[in-house]
Amino acid sequence: MTETLIILAAGASSRMKKTLAQAQKSDLMPTNKALIPLGTAKIPALDFLLNNVVKAGFKDVVLVVSPGSEEFKERYGQREHGNLYRGLRIAYAIQYLPNDALKPMGTADALLQALQQYPKLSSASFVLCNADNLYSIKALTLLRQCDAPNALMSYDRDALKFPITKIRAFALLVVNENKELLQLEEKPNEEMTGWIQERMNRLLVSMNLWKFNGSDIIRALRVCPTHPIRQEKELPMAAQILVKDLSCPIQVLEIAEHVPDLTAASDIALVEKQLGLDH
Repeated sequence: MTETLIILAAGASSRMKKTLAQAQKSDLMPTNKALIPLGTAKIPALDFLLNNVVKAGFKDVVLVVSPGSEEFKERYGQREHGNLYRGLRIAYAIQYLPNDALKPMGTADALLQALQQYPKLSSASFVLCNADNLYSIKALTLLRQCDAPNALMSYDRDALKFPITKIRAFALLVVNENKELLQLEEKPNEEMTGWIQERMNRLLVSMNLWKFNGSDIIRALRVCPTHPIRQEKELPMAAQILVKDLSCPIQVLEIAEHVPDLTAASDIALVEKQLGLDH
């Protein structure tokens, strides 16, 4: 059982920025979409996730942010680590960009840099998630209490209130009879989606909510290749290396519920409605 959660919050938010600009609402956009103010009280989106994190029993949070992310420090504490916020101890890890890069190098790179900056985590157990999804107390608790060293929360497609086009922007899973990960297909096309549907008789969706043993996943992260098109080192690829090349099974937990998600400007009003907020 782990008490540490790593939250990936260094993404470029390019789709959100573009759609906000198109909607002429760019004044609503902070430097990071995890800090988008929600409701008439203008509460940062990340606060809602952190409230669930506390109730799920976590004690320590590592926020992986971009260099110069002062807005996070203004809200959650100025120190590198040891900030106290609503019952949590919050630390920051910085996802630095290579000299020739124009954007962060992906989720696998973000996690690797966090483990390098906090070496104790590379021999510990932790849960990892996105900053722009509002995971439930139940999902966070199930993964925190999971006995398997490495695990992934999967979501029943029928419970997710997304169109199939958005489902295919996530990752779909193939599991064996022991509910262990066989294949994780990132951003599948229509043909691959149909093949997975036929094989599994359902669609299980990854919303990037994981549990890892640090000593296992860091080996996969170190050899994770850069995607030839997206030019990022992606966590799903590292997970497949963990399973196929390093023979470390990943247990797949299943849950049927929606996950409020902030990807584009149109998602803001939807998330506010799902949270029961006035706006």
